[in-house]
Amino acid sequence: MPFARLATVTTPTSHLGLGLAAVGRPGYINLGREEDLGTDRSEAALRTRAHELLDAAYAQGVRYFDVARSYGRSEEFLAEWLTARPDVTDVVVGSKWGYTYTAGWSTDAETHEVKDHSPQTYDRQRAETAALLGDRLDLYQIHSVTPDSPALTDKELHARLAEAAAGGLTIGFSTSGPAQADAIRAALAVTVDGEPLFRTVQSTYNALETSAGPALAEAHDAGLTVIVKEGMANGRLAAPHAPDALRTVAEETGLGCDAVALAVVLRRPWAGVVLSGAATVAQLTSNLHAAVVDLDADQLTRLATLAEEPRAYWERRGSLPWH
Repeated sequence: MPFARLATVTTPTSHLGLGLAAVGRPGYINLGREEDLGTDRSEAALRTRAHELLDAAYAQGVRYFDVARSYGRSEEFLAEWLTARPDVTDVVVGSKWGYTYTAGWSTDAETHEVKDHSPQTYDRQRAETAALLGDRLDLYQIHSVTPDSPALTDKELHARLAEAAAGGLTIGFSTSGPAQADAIRAALAVTVDGEPLFRTVQSTYNALETSAGPALAEAHDAGLTVIVKEGMANGRLAAPHAPDALRTVAEETGLGCDAVALAVVLRRPWAGVVLSGAATVAQLTSNLHAAVVDLDADQLTRLATLAEEPRAYWERRGSLPWH
């Protein structure tokens, strides 16, 4: 697996990755984007910002980068960065297919992305990703699998994915919604010619949404690499919006709410890579402090009280506006 490369990285931040969802397009649902990005959301401005983040992440030991077809120009920005830095040969690159970006570089589009897990969409988006990332792509994930997703039962799609895996590409999936655990367990049962199809899973897990934890532990035990997304709950765990218990623990550690929130996830024995979705270099640097946060049993107990009922969490997430 390409993730074996991460095992040879000795920096404290080797289990932290950088996702470009927040800077690959002008609109997203993260809180605080007005302060983070300002008014210039042009392609040139976000390209520069993405490259600055990638530079800073790599310099600080990050070796996994995560993009998607639906994250605007994220694949393009990452591909440009990789081309400009031919000496960077030790990173793992993951992308996702299954959503099509439809906002046309607008923050107020009626529809920002359209979901389709058909083999036809896979074929089209696989070609689009290949045109940008070529052989630098290590991991290709089905974007946001839910228990009712046809991607879990479509044998034609499974055959295409297995063919890509035979060619050296790692195949994974991501999940979303209140039934993430059900989707994870269903995906673990998918096989082609008697062999498991998926080698990675990327799921939402944070101090507010912990429901996928047991299923992610099962995935880890089954040999999958677990990637955690939305560890900051789309900004709800960042300092301006953080709940009191998180603020108090952050003050006790002397580090930011973001670092503590991500450290909670890093402590899970099944967590292989935890993504930072930073939009600024300062945010990224603060996020990466998660690797050195030391939380005691009392602090962890207090933070555990923040967990919300999954449906309530996802209803709140679904109500966040595209900024």
